Formats: sequence, C-alpha cells, structure tokens
Amino acid sequence: MLVSKTRVLAAALALACIGASKPPEVEVRHEVLDNGLTVLLSHDDRLPMVAVEMRYMVGSMHEQRGKSGFAHLFEHLMFQGSRSFDDEYFGPFEKIGGSVNGTTNTDRTNYYERVPREYLELALWMESDRMEGLLDTLTKAKLDNQRDVVKNERRQRYENTPYGMVWKYVANNLYPVGHPYHHTTIGSHEDLTAASLDDVKTFFRKYYVPSNAILSIAGDFDEAATMKMVRRYYGQMPAGERAPLPQVTAPPQPNKHLVEPDDVKLPRIYLVWHTPAFFADGDSAMDVLASVLSRGKTSRLYQPLVYQRKLAKDVRAFQVSRALGSFFVVQATAAPGVSVDELAPALEQALQTALATPPTQDELARSVNHWRKSFFGRMESILNRATLLSGYYHLTGNADYFGKDLQRYTALTREDVARHVKRWLTLDNKLRIDIVPQEQKP
Repeated sequence: MLVSKTRVLAAALALACIGASKPPEVEVRHEVLDNGLTVLLSHDDRLPMVAVEMRYMVGSMHEQRGKSGFAHLFEHLMFQGSRSFDDEYFGPFEKIGGSVNGTTNTDRTNYYERVPREYLELALWMESDRMEGLLDTLTKAKLDNQRDVVKNERRQRYENTPYGMVWKYVANNLYPVGHPYHHTTIGSHEDLTAASLDDVKTFFRKYYVPSNAILSIAGDFDEAATMKMVRRYYGQMPAGERAPLPQVTAPPQPNKHLVEPDDVKLPRIYLVWHTPAFFADGDSAMDVLASVLSRGKTSRLYQPLVYQRKLAKDVRAFQVSRALGSFFVVQATAAPGVSVDELAPALEQALQTALATPPTQDELARSVNHWRKSFFGRMESILNRATLLSGYYHLTGNADYFGKDLQRYTALTREDVARHVKRWLTLDNKLRIDIVPQEQKP
C-alpha cells in the first residue's frame, strides 16, 4: 500500500484571491489501495456538501476498429442498475437533492455525484456496486435500449444539429485510419448495431476495474471515516490492469480543403491544425493565442471580420487539448448575404496579419488574467476540483499539479506565444472545412 500526503497549490478562496502572487494552499491526500484503486481526497468544509468522481482511464481512443462508441455506450449503461440496485441510478439521488451524471471523451470516462455530506456513503456504495456488479444485471434488453438511445443522441448532436457533422470530418481527416482519434467518441451507427452483449461485457471487464480507476472526493468529509468506507466498498475487488496510453506516431498536418453540405442557412469555415498534447509545452500558449484572436470585440479577428468589414457573423478560435495530441481551430460564420468565396480570403488575410506579430503586453495580460480567473473559478466548485484532481493524476501522474497548471499560463511571455505560433500554425498547410447550405454544394 502506498500512502502519501502532499500540500498542493490550489484555489480555495473566492475570486478576490486572483490578484495574489500565490494562491492559498489546500491539502490533498493521495492513497492507492492494494488492488490499485487510486484515491484522491481534498477537504473543504465551507459548505456541507461533498463531490465524488470516479474516473475510468478509458475513452474512445481505446476502442478497437469496428467497435467504436463502446466507452460512451457504457456512460449510459452504467445508469441502468447493478447487482444490489437494479434500477435507474438517478432515483436515490433525486430524493436527496443530489446531482449525478457522467461524461465521455477520447481519453477517459467519468461518473460523478454531488450530495449533502451525510450522503457520502450512499455515493460511494452506489459507485462501487456498479463497478463490481454491473454485469450481473446487464441484459440484452438493456443493451438494445441504450444502443437506441445513443443512436438518437448521435442524430441529435451530430446529424440533425447545424454544423454538427464537422467534428466527424475533423476526426476522419486530421487523423489517419488506425489512429485512436480517427473516429468520434459517440461511435458509428454500424458499430453500435453490431455490438453484441459479449462484446460490451468484454470491454467492461477489461477497463472498469480498480487499477484503471481514480476515485476523487472533495468537500466536507472526515478523511479517516471516508477511507474506511472506501476500503470496505472497493478493497475486496480484483485489481485488473491499468490501460496504457496507445503508442502512436504524431500524424502529419493534412493540407486539405473539404466542402460539405448541411442544413444550414449561413456558410461556416473551419481551419484546423495539429498542436501540442494536453499539458505539453505549447498547449497553454495555444489557449492564450485563442483568447487574443477571438475573445472580445477588440480581438484580432473580430475587429476586421465582424466589426469593420462585416463579412462574418461571428468568429472563434480555440484549442482542443487531448492526451495524444491536440488541435487548434479557427472558425468563422459568414454574415447574411456573404459567400464562402468572399469570406475565405478575408479570413486568411486577417489571420495572417494577426499571427504576424506577438501578442502585445496588454493582450497577453488580459488573456492570462482570463485563464487565471477560470482556474480559480473551477477550484471554487468541489465537483470541478474533484475532476481536476483526477485529470492531473491521469495525465501527469501527479495530483500535486495545481500550481504548475496555473504557472503554465502566468509564466508565458509574448515570445513564447510567438514561438509556438510559428511552430504549429502554418497558413499554407492546414485542414480547411467549409460547411455550406445544401444548395451551394459544388
């Protein structure tokens, strides 16, 4: 058994602390059970509430070809009942005013509860029961039901949402066949239809085990009593194995131009580049650049495209940070009456001008202050804090990462941002996707 106790830099006070040179310290305890379950505890007694997050280190990047969507499918199946509570998972928490949900992405799946402190044991017991006993009650009828729910979700979020299919086009064209990010997290209709009960049970047995899980608890609780409950409900489970990050070669930057029709009224242009992985050198610089380019009416892309020339209805830039490699997006929606052929050269010109010079000191300060505020705001929520703890441990191997995470932004210089712009954002080598109204497809 490994037990360690560290003092980590974190935000435990209100946003008034933002101006301080160093955020106040919050105690975090890190313990690993004999079966490999990682437990992270962060005590905060300002409110009589506690948040529990169970992170499984499995996302869509772990899925085999022809079996996409399994991680997200389990996000649904995990709420359908288990050995000791074969009913809708939400029921007991609705009665006590708790909040419950789960999310899935390429890198992980998480499930969480936020409850009054006296119901912490309920959350721990319910989470442990579905880790240990989900397959005891998983039937083909449940699988078929949730399979259909996921297919409908795909239709609503991708196929029937304006511009929704662009993320499939990005995944399919930014990453080659065989890369773990080549397919979308929600999966395909064909793979979901083909998934058998044995297929999904095999997936669960491999990934939903203590050694591949991180249990984070934040809020008002007694540490000794909580660890006693954790050992009681989780300690007897077989360890299983930790899922390794897939080993991949960084894919080349595609230089493509796609035109895809959609049921939209206004065309939209997406420009996409590969960028550094989550927490790697340059990841935070891309976040700061995104703010400089498009956050606020004085930003470098909003001013020429939306305010001055009125060619765009809106413009956005953002970094999508992920474990195996991130990507940076610049998107612009054409103003009414403006065609793609008019918007595209103006967007390229504005972007070329914007990237030609480093951020001013004022732009850098405003962007960094935005990220500093975001960091403190996330730390104010016990649920967000629990999620941050597990994310830090998962992707850096160290829950003691609050200070380093904040420093990724506060230590940036204008030259740092310019250096990473030059390294990653080449205007003549990019993935461009135009989403156009159906009648404009060439």
